[in-house]
Amino acid sequence: MLFAVQMTVDLPSDMDPEVRTATLAAEKEYAQKLQRAGEWLYLWRCAGRYANLSVFDVADNDRLNDILWGLPLFAYMDVTVTPLARHPSALGRDERP
Repeated sequence: MLFAVQMTVDLPSDMDPEVRTATLAAEKEYAQKLQRAGEWLYLWRCAGRYANLSVFDVADNDRLNDILWGLPLFAYMDVTVTPLARHPSALGRDERP
């Protein structure tokens, strides 16, 4: 199942710098692991904001939920999930995006 996920991060301004550094490193490691596994297909930065637009290809809603809740930055995120369906006019619609 394909999902578009918009994530906006709002870290506390008084966050301990060491905790911030460790959390960001853990987030990067987790995201790259999921990309290598083929579940996190696309990760795009939203220019000018601490936000991203991502596309996930996961087995079901529960798997996406597990992934999102596992994000080290999840407690500091506003997340919007949009399920995706193939558009009949899209080129290569039988191929993986």
